[in-house]
Amino acid sequence: MSTMADDPRVLADRPGLIGTLATYRSRIARGDIGQLPVLIGLLVIWLVFYAASGGTFFSPFNLVNLALQMAAVGTIAVGVVFVLLLGEIDLTVGIVSGLCAGVMAVLNVKMGLPGPVAVGAAVVSGTAIGLVQGLWITRFRIPSFVVTLAGLIGWQGALLYVLGSTGTINLRDPFITSLAGTFFTGWVAAALGVAFVGYLVGTSYLVRSRRLTAGLGAESMSTLAVRSVVIAAFVAGGILALGQDRGVPLSLAFLVGLVVLMDHVAKRTRFGRMVFAVGGSREAARRAGIPVSAVRVAVFALASTCAAWGGVLAASRLLAVNQSAGSGDVLLNAIAAAVIGGTSLFGGRGTVWAALLGILVIQSISNGMDLLSLDSSVKFMITGAVLLVAVTIDAIARRGREVAGA
Repeated sequence: MSTMADDPRVLADRPGLIGTLATYRSRIARGDIGQLPVLIGLLVIWLVFYAASGGTFFSPFNLVNLALQMAAVGTIAVGVVFVLLLGEIDLTVGIVSGLCAGVMAVLNVKMGLPGPVAVGAAVVSGTAIGLVQGLWITRFRIPSFVVTLAGLIGWQGALLYVLGSTGTINLRDPFITSLAGTFFTGWVAAALGVAFVGYLVGTSYLVRSRRLTAGLGAESMSTLAVRSVVIAAFVAGGILALGQDRGVPLSLAFLVGLVVLMDHVAKRTRFGRMVFAVGGSREAARRAGIPVSAVRVAVFALASTCAAWGGVLAASRLLAVNQSAGSGDVLLNAIAAAVIGGTSLFGGRGTVWAALLGILVIQSISNGMDLLSLDSSVKFMITGAVLLVAVTIDAIARRGREVAGA
């Protein structure tokens, strides 16, 4: 027989620290740990690199560099989150980003097309690539791993073909270079921060109100108030620190804006609900009347579109496109960012915010180790260890949810 103490709604509405801890203890017991491990891990990473670098890690100059480094791969990781929500994988997002950047460079530099037109063509090219791969996967019922593995090889060849014998194309178009070369300071940066905090806080309170209206458990007002203050302080501190150097990068604003938009799509649109349904159980979704194949194709198109935009941002930051664009650790970091941020590899569970948190973890590690002049070998090993820990936590949490639901 249940008691009031067992009612999650009662626990959630108990004021103060006791109620908050009771809520989190209940969630952890059910395997619903959310993004708490990521936040704790990020805090530890920052403290370690802050101490090891003698405070240089948190210098305004380095924080601006960190923000610039996050933008491109973080954008790619947003698309990867949707693919993982389906329980699929896309191994082409890295090389597609490089190929689409190559298309942009060729159209702008060699063919003389205006920067906006070249960028638009690059993004459309990414969408087309995703559509082809998604249709191939669904039409012939080939595992996404196999199709995208073939794409990883094929699109690499396409990039070499597009660039031709030139090998490297330097970018000078003001529109293209401004994508990563524009910074906001003063009231513009403050307005961006207020809008971001307002969205997060407003959404949290709206969700709480709706859950209580529906008779579901919800966080206490004291918990929401504390979290709102922490978020506001973090954003304000970040904007002030960035403002002491060049300011808030436009590319970072693009990334955060994309995360906000895709979070809305995932949580508050019919398409987003279908993605979660298909990822949770493809057969159940099909019996519920959801067009499973269409959803899968759309997600792969979305992932390649995000990859194309990420490639454009990377090219804008580097002011060039070459034969290694999109290769190296781009693919691994994009997937790692989504997984480390809390998106389940088993499908049907995760948030778009995972991309932002995950790339912050990945890039903080990379940036911190660069400050310490550590070898690339050490960087890869540490990043791999962090990814393994994240996947292990996800597997344990999944098993806990299964036990709790049994």
